[in-house]
Amino acid sequence: MKIVTIGRGSIGGGLARLWREAGHDVDELGRDGGDVSDADVVLVAVPGDQVSPALAKVSGLAGKTAIDATNVFPARAGDAPSNAEEVKSVTGGPVAKSFNMNYASLFDRVREQRVRPSNWYVADDEAVEVTETLIRDAGYEPVRVGDLSRARDFEGAVWLLLGATPPGGVFYRFAAPGEL
Repeated sequence: MKIVTIGRGSIGGGLARLWREAGHDVDELGRDGGDVSDADVVLVAVPGDQVSPALAKVSGLAGKTAIDATNVFPARAGDAPSNAEEVKSVTGGPVAKSFNMNYASLFDRVREQRVRPSNWYVADDEAVEVTETLIRDAGYEPVRVGDLSRARDFEGAVWLLLGATPPGGVFYRFAAPGEL
């Protein structure tokens, strides 16, 4: 799969590395932007208040499937109900919100775990298959918690995870009885 990360920091760069290790063709765009015309999917991994400014520097986004990995730090910008819906307003394609509740500092350890950690996500139906593939290829087990209309709730839920997390971060796992 051809993936372009928009943002090459801890999240964008970390996921790019994991996906390359899984055999994907990954390009990373920084502050100068670039062209994503040949991408199958784009990952948006920029500060939450920089979604529209970052996407304004990227060409070839129309109709692309996008995964929004942003959080609302330091604050929400714009008039969209969520960062994911802001991404959708620019791309016009299917969008998922994922990887915003996983600690980039633990990406190097995800494949060492006895059981795959979970990765919660919300998504348009058309983005589910590619999102679940990329979650698994990063070393996590996908857990869909709703469609994109739940993105704002999902963005707000990150505070729960942060409040329950010891220094250094955590992996989390949600499983039916008998699956562990």
